[in-house]
Amino acid sequence: MSGHWVSLIPFIVVILLVIFTKRVLTSLTLGLIAGGYLLHPSPVGGIHAVVDHIVKALSDQINLKVAMFLYLFTALVGIMKHTGGIKGFVRWVSDRIKTKRGTLIITWLSTLGTFSAPSFRMVTVGPIMRALLDKIKMSGKELGFIIDLTGTNVISLIPIATAFVGYMTSVIKQSLSYQHIQADPYMLYIKSIPFNFFSFAIILVGLYLSFFHHSKKKVEKNEDPQNMKQAEAKGWEDCHPVVAKDLPEKPLNLLIPLILVIGLTLFLTWYSGHAKGFHGFKAFVKADVLDEMLVALISTIILSFIFFMCQKFKLDKLLKEFVNGGNELMNVIMLLSVIWALSLVTNELGFADFVSHHVSWIPTAFVPPVLFLLGAAISYFIGSSLGTWGILMPLGVSLAHVSGAPLPLVIGAVFASGGFGSFSSPLSDDTNTMAGILDLEVISYANYKLKAGLVAAAIATVAYGLAAFFLK
Repeated sequence: MSGHWVSLIPFIVVILLVIFTKRVLTSLTLGLIAGGYLLHPSPVGGIHAVVDHIVKALSDQINLKVAMFLYLFTALVGIMKHTGGIKGFVRWVSDRIKTKRGTLIITWLSTLGTFSAPSFRMVTVGPIMRALLDKIKMSGKELGFIIDLTGTNVISLIPIATAFVGYMTSVIKQSLSYQHIQADPYMLYIKSIPFNFFSFAIILVGLYLSFFHHSKKKVEKNEDPQNMKQAEAKGWEDCHPVVAKDLPEKPLNLLIPLILVIGLTLFLTWYSGHAKGFHGFKAFVKADVLDEMLVALISTIILSFIFFMCQKFKLDKLLKEFVNGGNELMNVIMLLSVIWALSLVTNELGFADFVSHHVSWIPTAFVPPVLFLLGAAISYFIGSSLGTWGILMPLGVSLAHVSGAPLPLVIGAVFASGGFGSFSSPLSDDTNTMAGILDLEVISYANYKLKAGLVAAAIATVAYGLAAFFLK
C-alpha cells in the first residue's frame, strides 16, 4: 500500500484513545492492532501481523540493545537499592546540608552523577529533598520543581551514558529509513541538541524561579495519596521503597557502581572511536556508542556483584533484587516494543509516501514550530516523552524531507515537545514520582509546574519560528 490516507488511521486511533483513556500502552496497542488489520483484513490476519511486526521490531539490533540497556540499568539500580547504596547516599548528603543555598547547589550538582535516567535521579535526589523540608525555607513544590526540571529535559541533552540515547537514536534511525535518507542517526541526534529549545528554556526559567522568585502560596498535602506508606512517613525514611527503614546505609554501594558505569562508558566510547582512527571529541562521535554503553554497563554489573558479595550480601538475594529491579521497567520496554512495531506497520501502510504527496504545501518556516506545538499537546495528554517521540518522529522527518526544513532543527523540535509533557503533565511518571516522594497533591503540583512550562514553551515556539526562517 503506497501513500494512502488509511496509513493515518493507527495514529488517529492512538491519539484519540490516549486523550480519552489516559492509558498510553493500551492506546498504542489498539492502534497497532488497527494497523495490523488494515494490512491483513482477515479474522486472525491482523493478529498475525501484530505479532510479526513486534518480533521484527525486537529483532532489530539497535532496538534489542536499547531494551537490554534499559532492563540491565534498572536491574543495577535494584541491587544498589538492596545493598543500601541509595539510602546511605541520602543519609550522607542530608546530614551535611543545612541551608537553602546548599540544597539548590546539591540539587544541580547531583545531575553530574544521576543523569543516567530521570527515574533514577528522582529516587536518589527526591528523598534527600524530603529529608531537608524541615531544615530549609522552601516548599515541597519548589524542591520538586528543581528536581523535575533537571530530569528529562537535562538528560535528553546528554549524548552519552544515559537511558535515552539508544532510544532517541533508534527512533531517528527508523524515521530516516522510511524516507530512504542516508544519514548517521547518532550524528543527527548530536546536531539536534542545540535545537532542543524547550529544554534550554525551561532550565533558564527554572534558574530564575529557583534563585530570584519565591511563591507564597502553599501546596496542598495529598489528602488521598495512592501510597499511604509514603504519606505516613514521618521523615525521609519510607518516603520511597529505595529508602525503606529496613535497608542498610552504605553510600559507597551507590557511588562505586556509578563511577564505574560512567567511567567505563566514557573510556570505552573514546577507545572505540580512537580505534577507528579518530581523536578528541570526534572519537566519541564516531564510536559505536550504544555498544560501548552496553558493554560498560554489563562490566559494571559483574564488578558490582563481586563488590557486594565481598560485603557478605548473599548471591541469591542479589540475583532476586537484580531481576526485580529490571522487571520494574518491563512496562517501558513493552511500550517501546509497541511503538517500534507501530512505526513498522504505518510505514507498510504508506505513511511516509502519504506525507510526501499531501503536505508539500506547508511553508518550511511553519514546520518546526507547528510540530513542536502538536507534540507538546500530545505529550501533555499522554504524559510520556518516549511515547511522543515514537509517535511524532516519523511525521517530523517526513515533513522535513518534503518541506526542506533542516533535519536537526525538526528532530530537536520533536524531542523538545516530549520534554514539555514529561515536565508539565499530571500524567507523567516524573510528576507522579516526585509528588509521591514529597507528599504533594499531584494536580496542584502539576499546575504549579505548568506555568513555567508554558512560559518555556512560548519561548521555544518563537525560537523555532525564527530558526526555521533564518536556516531555511
